[in-house]
Order: sequence, then C-alpha cells, then structure tokens
Amino acid sequence: MKPALLIGHNDLRLFLRNRSSFIWLFVLPLAMMYFMGFAVRGPGDPSNPRPSVLVENLDTNFLGRVFLSELGAQGLKLVAPTNRAEAQRGLRLPADFTQRVLSGQQSKVEFFTVPGSGDEAAAMIELRLVRALVAVNSHLVEHVLRHGTNAPLTEDALSLLQKREDLVKLDATFAGHKPRPVGFKFSLPGNMVMYLLMNLLIFGGATIAWERRGGQLRRVAVHPVSRGALVLGKLYGLMLLAAVQVAFYLLAGQFLFGVDLGEHLGALLFTLLIYAWVAAALGVLIGSVVRAEDKVVGLCVLASLVMAAVGGCWWPIELMSGPLKIAAHCVPTGWAMDALHQLITFGGGLAAVGKPIGVLALFGAGATVAAAKFFRV
Repeated sequence: MKPALLIGHNDLRLFLRNRSSFIWLFVLPLAMMYFMGFAVRGPGDPSNPRPSVLVENLDTNFLGRVFLSELGAQGLKLVAPTNRAEAQRGLRLPADFTQRVLSGQQSKVEFFTVPGSGDEAAAMIELRLVRALVAVNSHLVEHVLRHGTNAPLTEDALSLLQKREDLVKLDATFAGHKPRPVGFKFSLPGNMVMYLLMNLLIFGGATIAWERRGGQLRRVAVHPVSRGALVLGKLYGLMLLAAVQVAFYLLAGQFLFGVDLGEHLGALLFTLLIYAWVAAALGVLIGSVVRAEDKVVGLCVLASLVMAAVGGCWWPIELMSGPLKIAAHCVPTGWAMDALHQLITFGGGLAAVGKPIGVLALFGAGATVAAAKFFRV
C-alpha cells in the first residue's frame, strides 16, 4: 500500500508543477462556467419567476412608492428607465396618481409594450399587476373601515397594512415534475463533470504513455512494486488531482457564482469522489491500451467531449428525445449529472442518489479491472 501512496503523491506533485496545466485545470473551466451560466440562465428561478417591468413613476408622492412596493411583493422585478433593455413590459404612473386617489377620484395606470421585448411573460406580468392593484385598493378600503373616512391616509399606515401577514395564502408548487436546472445551477455541475472527465483522461492517459516511452515505468518495475500497486498509485494520484479540482470548482460556484450547494455537502463530495474514480480509471485504461502519447491526448479530448454532450453537460437531459435520454445513461456523465442535479438543484440527499452512485461504481470497477489487465510497462 505504501508504494501506491508514494506514486500517487509524486504524480500529484508533477501534475501541479506544470504551470501550463493550470489553464485546463482551473482557468478554462471557470470561464466556461461563467459564459454557460449566462447562456442558459432562462427566465430566472423556475420555481419563482420574477419578470422584469420598466417603471416610469411620474408621481412624486407616497402612493406611488406604496404601489411600487406592492408590485415587488407580487413578484415583479422593477427596472429603471436606464436599464429598459432588460424589461419585458412597461408601467407608467401618472403625475397626479396620489392626488386623485386621496380626493376619491379614479386614477389609471398605463401598461405598455417595451420595444424589442417578447410576449413570453406578458400574461404573467399583467396578472401580477392586477393583483397589485387589487391589493392596494384593498388596503385603502381596510384603512377606511378601520379609521373612518375622516382619518388621514399616510404612507406609514399603508405600509403597516402591507406588512401584515395575509390570512389566506396560495402555495404554488410544481405538479408531478421538477424544475429544469438553469443558470449557474446548470453550468456548475455540467462543466465540473466535463472538465473532471477531460482532465483526468488526459493527465492519466498521457502520463502513462509518456512514462512508458521515457522508461520511467520500467525503472519503477525494477523495484519491489507489483503491477496492481502501480495501477492503484496512478489512480490515487489522479483522484488527488480531482480533489484539488473539485474543491476549486465548489468554492468558485459558492462564492463567485452564488450557487447554493444544498444541505448535503457530504453526499455531493462522495458522488464526485466516485465519479473521479470512474474518470481516473478510464484515463489509466486509455493510457494502457494506446501507446502513442499524441493519440492518447486526441482520443481523450474526443471521448470526453462526446460523453459530455451525450450525458447532458451542455444541455439538460430533460430536453432530449427518448433515444438520446437512453444514450445519456449509457455513459458515466449522464449518471453524474443526474446525481449532481438531484443534490444541488432538487435538494435531495444521499438516499436520492443511491442509484446513480451505484451505476458509477460499476463503471469505476469495470474500468479499473480493465486498466489492471491491459497495463504494461
């Protein structure tokens, strides 16, 4: 066991000593997470969408502010005129909004289309606008019923009514299906799975091919080190490299991209450890079967990209057709993505990812046995 540990520690030292490899290990994955997070950000949190509304508040009195506060409480994201390109619809409050309401006259709020905006969220915005109008009118009626028609209407009085807990609430949830992962909740798992696989395949396969060509493996074999210990040492070194990458990716996701990693960090780390074992074993297997170093690198890049695309690292598996969904679960990336989405997006625990972990363990065991069988110095 000691020779395997020494081999693994030495491999990790050699991996990290090569400064150019930091681009593949850290820089490129971080950039891809950032750009893909924006490319697939969707309409926001799918369980609580907040469509954007351009607000032109011409009223300088307090009822305008109260009404805008109610819009936010009803689930609308208010956008200033300086950011009108983000808005999906527009809302204009007249200059005499507060004055007309206080004098008992009807005041109309203008709802308009912003040039260049689509129609996807129009119905939702209109519905929430109506809810906000109903809420404000209800607060006005309640104020009169409580204090009488002669009591002055103030901003503080309306704010207290807004903050009061509603007697009846609507709890809206998804019926029978889970929300589709979007934004950084999709790009973090996707790029983590893809680059773990790609880097462990390349570093594992190319290192073995290079050490075989340079004679390092033959020199090690002269010492009392079995072939099994040598294979385990190579796997251990690659998994140490994976641990460094995983720590970097999770810290970047948590603190740079604001991804909530969920309440089951232990299950998440265990899943990534099993997946790293699969990728490391495949890397050692490729390096054992293919002798030419340049061919190893090309094969590893091609294999990792194909498995990333098929396994749902580039687009959600939920959007795939039936045959592609079956193909996604013929490669380890598909099972890894299922497990990570279950843990990060859906809030599941270790019990929820038992099947993906079991299948990944079978992949890892098979690849390890094959790597040990074909390994040559």
